[in-house]
Amino acid sequence: MLATLSIRDFVLIEKLDLDFAHGGGLGALTGETGAGKSILIDALGLALGARAESGAVRRGAAQASIAASFDLPRDHPARAILADQGFDGDDVLTLRRMIAADGRGRAFVNDQPASVALLRRLGDTLVEIQGQMEQHGLLDTATHRGSLDAFAGLEKQAAAVASAWTIWRTAEQAYADAQSTAEAARRDEEFLRHAAKELDALAPKADDEETLAGERQLMRAGSALGEAVSQALAELEQGRGAVASLRTAHRLIERNADKVDGRLDAPLAALDRALSEATEAQAQLEMARDALEFDPARLEKIEERLFALRALARKHNVAVAGLAALSEKFAAQLAALDDGEAGLKKLAAAAKAARAAYVAAAEALAAARRKGAAKLDKGVAAELAPLKLERAKFVTEVTALPEAEWSAAGTDRVQFTVSTNPGAPPAPIARIASGGELSRFLLALKVCLAKVGDAPTIVFDEVDSGIGGATAAAVGERLKRLAKDVQVLVVTHSPQVAAVADRHWLIRKTTTRTAASTDVVALDAQGRREEIARMLSGAEVTVEARAAADRLLATAN
Repeated sequence: MLATLSIRDFVLIEKLDLDFAHGGGLGALTGETGAGKSILIDALGLALGARAESGAVRRGAAQASIAASFDLPRDHPARAILADQGFDGDDVLTLRRMIAADGRGRAFVNDQPASVALLRRLGDTLVEIQGQMEQHGLLDTATHRGSLDAFAGLEKQAAAVASAWTIWRTAEQAYADAQSTAEAARRDEEFLRHAAKELDALAPKADDEETLAGERQLMRAGSALGEAVSQALAELEQGRGAVASLRTAHRLIERNADKVDGRLDAPLAALDRALSEATEAQAQLEMARDALEFDPARLEKIEERLFALRALARKHNVAVAGLAALSEKFAAQLAALDDGEAGLKKLAAAAKAARAAYVAAAEALAAARRKGAAKLDKGVAAELAPLKLERAKFVTEVTALPEAEWSAAGTDRVQFTVSTNPGAPPAPIARIASGGELSRFLLALKVCLAKVGDAPTIVFDEVDSGIGGATAAAVGERLKRLAKDVQVLVVTHSPQVAAVADRHWLIRKTTTRTAASTDVVALDAQGRREEIARMLSGAEVTVEARAAADRLLATAN
């Protein structure tokens, strides 16, 4: 619910801090005509993302600032919006709007910069403003279907229809995609078969180019490297090569080593090591010679395959590494072509079955909606007579839609309509000519839909316009009843409505020779008595007016 509203330099308000934190229930805002009651509603609207009008900044100030704070329950939808946008989900949510004198503005969510659009999304879940000129909430036809579903307890059934819609559309898309693929394959069948045959003949692999290029490079170097290795071997083993010379020297020293009391042991050991290393080198060189043996035929085959792969890659405008995937794609297209009719029939059957399931679920939902509509119409009708709307008729229309307009919400349109005079055809509720009638219709409807919707705060702007006496008392009684489920704030001129409020604020306008300003005062019991007496008597508060105020307050309590 709305916890606080802080306003700085907005129109006629220099500084104002309102605390709503200590109560849900019904709060009344009263004051003389022209005191600035609408300014509060406009300020709250700005914090909720409404469009900023020129002249919003108080005269002489650099900027206006409005901040609205809300206590946010753990399961409130605003938390999902905040999480989606990367904002922290604190228990208190503060929406702030700043408007400079030149018209530029900034928006903040929990003191972090945000867009006005985000403020508007959050505001739609936090506060519902019902006023004579407001074209949202229950006046927005787009909300009627969801409101009826919530009233009639059809949320799960509506979710099942949405799920059936998704399954149907997915099946239809799969069938359409398969048809498109099959048609493209038939158009290009000759090319596909030729291209697939070329690719099959080469059987490309993703790493072919890298592997073949490396092998080709090694083979091209093989001839020169092989000659160098052979010459190195010749030096070691042919004629009086190094290995033969070391072997001879080792044999000569070994034969005479025992004749000189160990003086040849060290040279003999060195020769032994040298002979061992030379023999190992000879063996390694022989292995390298065998590995580097030049094979012209093998090199030719490698180059032929590499050139063929690169030519085919250019032909299909892909990298050589992409030929393997292309081969798989062509094979899949040909398989779809060869087995296309059977596959298409299967997909068509699945789409048909999914459509039938959706239609069945949607028709059942439409029937349930018609039952819920009748119940809602009866409930609203019971509220109209006490609100001096006994000649009016409220009708919830549930109309079948053409298939082109079917959606995840079902196959029907829901619209709240009103006939204000007997014999007149029902028209959309937003087209009611009289602002007072519209406000009372919205009140009657909202009482019936008290537990429907996300907004925990509802603001009624002059819902009692043009009425008095028993009708005003009926309005107050319904506002009080609605306030048991949500926080309700009402801007009112009616003492009967103000008397039933749980909390009461007086909006005052002070005018001097050079300026005017508006402030708001929270009234205590004595202050409420005086204000209600003023509302009853006018400019001069009489003893009789105070006595009448006492009677109203006593009756209300």
